[in-house]
Amino acid sequence: MPATARLDTGTAARTLTAGRAVILPNPSPLTYVATATNPQAVNNAKGRPVDQEVALWVHDDTTWADLATRLDLTPTALHTALTLLRDHLVTLLVPVRADTPPAWAAPALRDGHLLLFGARWQPLTPLLTLFPRLYVSSANRTGHPPAATADQAAAMFGPDTPVVDADALRDTATPHAATTMLRIAPDGGLAHIRHGAQDRAHGADPACYLEHLRAATTH
Repeated sequence: MPATARLDTGTAARTLTAGRAVILPNPSPLTYVATATNPQAVNNAKGRPVDQEVALWVHDDTTWADLATRLDLTPTALHTALTLLRDHLVTLLVPVRADTPPAWAAPALRDGHLLLFGARWQPLTPLLTLFPRLYVSSANRTGHPPAATADQAAAMFGPDTPVVDADALRDTATPHAATTMLRIAPDGGLAHIRHGAQDRAHGADPACYLEHLRAATTH
């Protein structure tokens, strides 16, 4: 499949419209993800408690704009957060203001922070445009590593959860991992929370990776 080819997302679109979960690809070296228009569907697909937190997928500019006013970040830190989400593809814990976040963001709330994911991989744009507000988690059933290929995802989730196969656009020979997770402070300071695909390129050394990000996001 050439890089300009369209992915077959028709079944995924119909499934998301019906309120059920689908499995979508990320660019290598990230693994696949489970997503839905409601958090319960994501958790049901993963076989875990329906009220477990999930990340809010802020791929849509309007969703980000609606959320940004509720985040406890300086203007500079707000720009850094968006850069980390969109350009560095991390999962990010972002502090919220003292007032309650919007109800649609509550499923992503953890200890006063929202769990956000912001990747916008071009091959998925036609599908994501149809669903500006999605919830997302790694494509794995409880106790299993996230799926690195479409075949792994299909075997793990079974026929009732559609998988959008984009392996022809990915480097499946490279080691894959879920996203690195960071936490950003109101002033833009960063803390490393979970190892993942991004910090692996820096020897899985949190200090080295954070220094790289500081240099990359300094204006």
